[in-house]
Amino acid sequence: MDETALTFNNFTFTYKAQTAPSLCNINLTIRKGEKTLILGHSGSGKSTLAYCINGLIPHAFDGVSSGSLSILGEDAGKLNIFSLSKKVGTVLQDTDGQFVGLSAAEDIAFAAENDCLPVDEMHTLVFEMAKLVNMENHLKKSPQNLSGGQKQRVSIAGVLIDQVEILLFDEPLANLDPAAGKQTIELIDELHKRTNKTIIIIEHRLEDALHRTVDRIVALEKGRVIADMKPETLLASTVLRNAGMREPLYISALRYAGVAITRTCKPASVNSIEFDPIALQKWDHSLDEKPSAEKAPFLLEINRLSFRYGSPEESPDHGGLVLDDVSFSIEKGVIAALAGKNGAGKSTLAKLICGFDMPLSGNVFFDGVDLSALSIKERSERIGYVMQNPNQMISFPLIFDEVAFGLRNRGMPENEVKDRVEQTLDICGLYPFKAWPIRALSFGQKKRLTIASILALGPSMLILDEPTAGQDFRNYSRIMEFVKKLNTEQGVTLLMITHDMHLMLEYTSQAIVIADGKLIADDEPAVVLSDGVKTKKASLKRTSLYDLAVRAHIADAEGFVRKFIAYEQHHARLP
Repeated sequence: MDETALTFNNFTFTYKAQTAPSLCNINLTIRKGEKTLILGHSGSGKSTLAYCINGLIPHAFDGVSSGSLSILGEDAGKLNIFSLSKKVGTVLQDTDGQFVGLSAAEDIAFAAENDCLPVDEMHTLVFEMAKLVNMENHLKKSPQNLSGGQKQRVSIAGVLIDQVEILLFDEPLANLDPAAGKQTIELIDELHKRTNKTIIIIEHRLEDALHRTVDRIVALEKGRVIADMKPETLLASTVLRNAGMREPLYISALRYAGVAITRTCKPASVNSIEFDPIALQKWDHSLDEKPSAEKAPFLLEINRLSFRYGSPEESPDHGGLVLDDVSFSIEKGVIAALAGKNGAGKSTLAKLICGFDMPLSGNVFFDGVDLSALSIKERSERIGYVMQNPNQMISFPLIFDEVAFGLRNRGMPENEVKDRVEQTLDICGLYPFKAWPIRALSFGQKKRLTIASILALGPSMLILDEPTAGQDFRNYSRIMEFVKKLNTEQGVTLLMITHDMHLMLEYTSQAIVIADGKLIADDEPAVVLSDGVKTKKASLKRTSLYDLAVRAHIADAEGFVRKFIAYEQHHARLP
């Protein structure tokens, strides 16, 4: 009996519009029942590999291939997209793009309806699949009323109803807060144990993906397989560092302390890794904490802000509040993080600051001025807002015109517009491309462009909504180093809406955390992410650095986290 789920044999693929192959001489075999993690930078070939497995190549994306790919013993090139969909089920990164029904039940039932199953059989099957992903009590809900994690569970159930043998997860953690991501990895692991299906996870958040063990990790770089190893072997090797991929934070800390990471020390989890605590203690004692910065005047002050959607008559006695009596302040010149689970009220707070919505009660002060009397336009001269998806902010085909738009709207003379745009593009590293079409830019460059279009207007503060969402470590670092320069060299105060713990630890000095519409923390990131109670309440995740320090019997575990971040900021290099 053939136990092979899929086999790439000397497989090469080149997209129709490209000259260089996106996959080059891939030799890879995944056996039935294995759980495999595919790792790599953006552009490494991960998505192309996935498209080959689920049939989007060649059925949706044209190109030239050589070599062979077999799926469950059949030549993939001879299977149509319908036949492949019965073998391989794909859960997309953007679950909203996968919904077709008006309720969770309708969405799960979609494939069964297309197969013309009898209604009674379909109802039974939908309930069974929903129960398998713990969604049986949410079947009547609209997908739009589900949390990010719940949406993903519905998508998984909709794929499972086809009884596929291979489950392919395309960056399942990209749009989830840390707690929901943790639950997703636990669900995938539970499904693997209960169904023994072949599972392939494409992800670049290695530490989060290894919350539950995998059988092997396949690393890609420039379309080639550079590693195919057990997790323990990969983490003990130099592959990740050589390729500029982020290794788990606890492993970085142990390496800095001079601890040798070997396959036999069980490095796949901070809870299992075996190490000499004395070595870590000595390293901790050798480090100095980053000195506290001098206090600066407050730039943004939020005073007892409350908000609800709908009229007071619809929610009397302050019921249904999205934000409830929230107060905090941000000093001039800092980088602050606004964190909390999906739906906590972070984006609503940003809208209130910018004037897109008006509060039920409370005030927003900016540089000592109450903003309640100012229009959205007047606020935009002080505070700029950059959306998570750059494509939602772009209006023009050319880079120069996009950055010039706001200035021209203000009636600025064209010669001044030219000078301001060119200066801003230079700051953002886009000056050489000023005459380019926007479609020629990468996703990261589009992020810079949207920041440039706001920065050209001269705001004192920028609100960045999830600036690193969906970015691998290399692009994440490039974006954040650019943002850091805006802060240090241009003096722009930054408030970043994020649930990226690495970003909070490495780049911000203040973490403002909201849960269920209330402020639950306003402190240093190292303090917040060392507090198990608050991180759980806000659907964040306590940093593994804290857990490592506890295991090493370091008395001041919070201090260890702060020292580690200061050390990395001083010694780390852009990958």
